Amino acid sequence: MTKRPLDLPLVILLMLLIASGAAIFFSASLGILGRGGENFESIVLKHYLLGFGGGGIALFALSRVPFHIYRKYAYAFFLTGLFLTFAVFIPGVGMYHGGATRWINLGPITFQPSELLKIGTIIYAAALFASTRRRNNPSLRALLPLIGVLGLAALALILQPDIDNLVILFAALTAMYIVATGKWSHAIAAGFIGLLVLASVALVEPYIRSRIMTLISPGDFQGAGYQIKQSLIAVGSGGLTGRGFGQSIQKHSYLPEPIGDSIFAVYAEETGFIGSVFLVLLYLGFTLRGLTVASRVPDAFGGLLAIGIVILISAQSFINIAAMIGIIPLSGNTLVFVSHGGSALLVAMAQAGILLNISRYATL
Repeated sequence: MTKRPLDLPLVILLMLLIASGAAIFFSASLGILGRGGENFESIVLKHYLLGFGGGGIALFALSRVPFHIYRKYAYAFFLTGLFLTFAVFIPGVGMYHGGATRWINLGPITFQPSELLKIGTIIYAAALFASTRRRNNPSLRALLPLIGVLGLAALALILQPDIDNLVILFAALTAMYIVATGKWSHAIAAGFIGLLVLASVALVEPYIRSRIMTLISPGDFQGAGYQIKQSLIAVGSGGLTGRGFGQSIQKHSYLPEPIGDSIFAVYAEETGFIGSVFLVLLYLGFTLRGLTVASRVPDAFGGLLAIGIVILISAQSFINIAAMIGIIPLSGNTLVFVSHGGSALLVAMAQAGILLNISRYATL
């Protein structure tokens, strides 16, 4: 394959998203000061050094690493992510917070290994689909091993519990499967099975039932409906042009997790409808350009890997935004490139670096 310069439109969209994320996080983090300032310096320093600093290095480095190497070690990537995700259940290793065990404690920092599991599963699935694409009955050859892989990943995520990341991973794998095999009927059947599994999990996980019921009937705004109420107040009070950068009121004492999953509400309050649309268009532009890159790569593995990465990032971002404006049930998913979480930001930027390298081989 011919190697070309990085795709300039994709680079520009990514740089705009990352720069916007750095500015939005800085403004939202001021809300910590309004709540007493506990750990403000530590939170901000770790996010910028590990997330943007380490992530920037990872993005640059991986944009120069030929994507073909991931296919050679695909199984190892998956097993590493799976092992680390199960490692959160080891006493003294995993960290319990907010009703879930999703983090590994490394002393001064923590990280969420499910982020590695997601990209590891995507790499393995891309290699699997690419190797079966030209064989007889490729859909069946690819689907059966994928069910086993997804089953192991689903088990690790359900036990934590982390249903939000499971939904995102399932969406990415479904998109890759459709592109690789063209079997919409299989994808629809898999989607139906996925909904049944999600419904079954909801029966035994009260927090999922609570989220769904809160969307249908918010009820007590001091209880389960509190976060969505405060989020909608923040978004609505932004009006057309917003209160102004740094001027959010909700972030200081009302919004839960103003630097986490509620950060879009803070941004909408400060920049209004115009700013919100601008950010949504950036994510949409990234999605469309990423999918264009995926469709123009003359290598099955590279194209499928690009699709998986694009869907991982865009699905999580749009789910977060939709939840903050009350379209879907609240989720614990953060806004990619924006929300607090240095290790998650580092992984997201590493994924962007892989996508940029793939763009060097696309005939755009």
